Amino acid sequence: MMRNNAVNGFTLIEVMIVVAIVGILASIAYPNYSSYVMRAARADAMVILLDAANKQEQFFVDNRQYASDLGDLGIATETENGYFTISVEADASSFTVTATADSGPVAGDTQCSTLTINELGLKGNTGSGDTDLCWER
Repeated sequence: MMRNNAVNGFTLIEVMIVVAIVGILASIAYPNYSSYVMRAARADAMVILLDAANKQEQFFVDNRQYASDLGDLGIATETENGYFTISVEADASSFTVTATADSGPVAGDTQCSTLTINELGLKGNTGSGDTDLCWER
């Protein structure tokens, strides 16, 4: 009677092929994921900027001047996730609300590092990217 001493399992080559395939998939997926997270964080900042601009107009109707403090508008000084800091510069007849990238996935964002909106509804950014692309959701 002969015994079969063969062990069922994976060879080293098979394991290496699987590792190579997983590495290739990860190298494709990670940049897409990072881009998605950055766009989502930017969208949070845009929502706050648009809300602040709307509340500035309401404040102007009630007080005949724009608010120079976000607290007067009930707006937080940073996004919920803490990635952007929100600030406002205002005088009696104009304002600019700014979201500045601080931490997390947007900290190294050179294209849209700072987003702005003013009393005319003009949207801007101080990064190297196109303003329309930065404000795109």
